[in-house]
Amino acid sequence: MSRISDRVNALSPSQTLAMSQKSNELKAAGIDVINLSVGEPDFPTPSHIKEAAKEAVDRNFSFYTPVPGYMSLRKAIAAKLSRENGLTFDPAQIVVGNGAKQALCNVILTLVNPGDEVLIPVPAWVSYVEMVKLAEGTPVTVHAGIEQDFKVTAAQIEAAITPKTRVIMLCSPSNPTGSVYTRDELKSIVEVIARHPNLTVLSDEIYEHINFTGSFTSLASFPEIADRTVIINGVSKAYAMTGWRIGYMAGPTDIAKAVSKLQSQYTSGASSIAQKAAEAAYDGPQECVAEMCAAFRRRRDLIVALASEIPGLEVNRPDGAFYLFPKVESYIGKRHGDKVIADSGELAMYLLNEAHVATVDGAAFCAPGYIRLSYATSDDNIREAMRRIANALAALK
Repeated sequence: MSRISDRVNALSPSQTLAMSQKSNELKAAGIDVINLSVGEPDFPTPSHIKEAAKEAVDRNFSFYTPVPGYMSLRKAIAAKLSRENGLTFDPAQIVVGNGAKQALCNVILTLVNPGDEVLIPVPAWVSYVEMVKLAEGTPVTVHAGIEQDFKVTAAQIEAAITPKTRVIMLCSPSNPTGSVYTRDELKSIVEVIARHPNLTVLSDEIYEHINFTGSFTSLASFPEIADRTVIINGVSKAYAMTGWRIGYMAGPTDIAKAVSKLQSQYTSGASSIAQKAAEAAYDGPQECVAEMCAAFRRRRDLIVALASEIPGLEVNRPDGAFYLFPKVESYIGKRHGDKVIADSGELAMYLLNEAHVATVDGAAFCAPGYIRLSYATSDDNIREAMRRIANALAALK
């Protein structure tokens, strides 16, 4: 009999972290691996943000922080939501956590009872399904393939809703596909949600600023569902602050209070120094955000062009984030020597072992038959990685 709880035994390990670890192991063995599996900006944190952290150390911000975050940071977040998104939030409606990942899990644990259904459009980030399982809810996936630009329709959402549905999760721009819902597409989905008053919307907007469309629409901006929408966001992607671990939820007051109560019992408040750094990110100059977005746009254009030249890869043109999610089904069943590539997971391992390029199996995102490539790396790395991938795929017979 296992001493490990059923709760933990039911979870799947993160395949993105697992592939990154395998990549690092090969690197440690002296192999030149290009890592396209990791989902984080490759830029350093902007200087003014680092200076704010140093100042916080010197000013002795070294004590426990309030569970929902410093009031100054929550005010800065509220100001950001007003300035950039046209949304009105009181600081009491905002809870700062140890990264957007914790903020997201906090909300799911707060909203979901055993047996409740949570709608998850897929492909979706690896942790969504696992977080719902942790809350003893039932994840219900709604699929959209490359032919739909990986975006579900209002009709698909309507068809998936049952009397047990309590939450719908949406991520735009998307991890793992980079797809961005237009305002009209969101409006059609909102019209469906508005007809189901027991449904709460969890809007993951962490990639908001890595967006090549020229506009961003928050689900909380639709008045029909504003009082039933919880925003998840943070500083990790926009400000290249993944290691600082600061994210937040912004939503109805009763949910914020419940999240704060939950967080008080297992992590308490987030890092004091990281919070002061995040405050500087929101209150300070924003040119760094635009500069990084421009670099990601250039890299997007580069990787799409190179991937489009590889026979058998089916690619679209993502409008945000820093991922390409090509369809690789044409390679399933092909051989390398006496080894048959049985699925997209084996293809990802083949590319790691033979091309020395780390990718992630699409099955990790509930989308077998695809692989995820992160282009959060240099132009030179992208060119060399795609050259290696092209050669490795051409060797399959």
